[in-house]
Amino acid sequence: MVRGSDHSENGPDPRPGRSRFPGPPGRGRRLFAALRTLLLFLCASFAVPLPLAAVEKGPVVGADGTLLRDGKPYRGIGVNGYDLFVRTLADPGATNRLDAFFGPLARLGIPFVRFSACGYWPKDWTLFQTNPEAHAARFAAVIAAARRHGVGLIPSLFWHHPTLPDLVGEPVSAWGDPESRTHREMRAYITAMLAPHRNDPTIWAWELGNEFNLAADLPNASEHRPPVVPDLGTPTKRTALDELTHAQVRTALKAFAHEIRRLEPAGKPILSGHAFPRVSAWHQEREHSWTCDTPEQFAEVFRADHPDPVSMLSGRLYEESDLDRLPMAMERSRRERKPLFIGEFGVPGPLDAGKKARVLRMLDRMEELAVPLAAVWVYDYPGQSEDWSITPSNHRSELLELVAERNRRRANP
Repeated sequence: MVRGSDHSENGPDPRPGRSRFPGPPGRGRRLFAALRTLLLFLCASFAVPLPLAAVEKGPVVGADGTLLRDGKPYRGIGVNGYDLFVRTLADPGATNRLDAFFGPLARLGIPFVRFSACGYWPKDWTLFQTNPEAHAARFAAVIAAARRHGVGLIPSLFWHHPTLPDLVGEPVSAWGDPESRTHREMRAYITAMLAPHRNDPTIWAWELGNEFNLAADLPNASEHRPPVVPDLGTPTKRTALDELTHAQVRTALKAFAHEIRRLEPAGKPILSGHAFPRVSAWHQEREHSWTCDTPEQFAEVFRADHPDPVSMLSGRLYEESDLDRLPMAMERSRRERKPLFIGEFGVPGPLDAGKKARVLRMLDRMEELAVPLAAVWVYDYPGQSEDWSITPSNHRSELLELVAERNRRRANP
């Protein structure tokens, strides 16, 4: 989610990590990695896919760029459930409480949940490294619970952009190298997460991560390198090689999308997870300056940030600048034949009259422009209980009712 000004740092607050299995040293580490890769390959090879027709029950992107469900144009508003899967990594007992998570959403007619399908810090990947079968079982439990309640899922597979490079001992810039260990681990994780659930209509789309593009080509990048928290598995220092560029993000996204498309049938959406480009993104990439972009420059960056086979465009609605650019984003969506997904929107704190008016303005504008898909930030997230978390019974519950009402209106125009 976006915090502060357009030039601020972004991402969830750091949370305590868990013990990380470092893996055996030297040759043993390579053997361990090889055996894990073989296991993932076998899982993929013997996974029994659902019938292809089942995918049609989830949304697909039509040939003309229209988002379709059951063959008809579709629009819906879901929620972000950031730690829906993350909480099961810390506590296996959390899988027993998944029905309590999805039940209220089903009763309100909330159609889908976008969530982080990975650990935030390198240490949070311990279970995947040491016991991939248990990791897979917890992910499968999330999918099964969503299916029981008729709620779709949008897993974001690599939420925090530094984490995977940190995990394999490479700088963040390794996202730009298709031959890197980072890319190899990316492909292994995609296979592990996707192959057992190929063609599952409960999964609406696959997403790369959360707002990778906002970290790209910052003019003051040396002041905003990723965190150094060795106890959570990060390196002990950062260098210029940990400063991300637009070119590296696009390389990573394109490789991610090709791997998803290799495993999934054409039509299931592939998402970037990006925010709208920063208001100066074009100038950042070319001049390393904060000079504001023209509408034409915004369109150029927005298009480049979603290379084929990424099948939808992604953005956020928090700031006035986001609302101002929403019509341009929808125009680019029509030109590219890629539906727009507003992956996060909302306001913090108690929903007083002023903040409710802001949310209604966001909802009204998305309705006027026929934005096909959006998700409010954030449902049932204890880490942001004061300012952002929305539950059916807390001080922000009215937001769920507003979203539910818009979905009812869309279903019965």
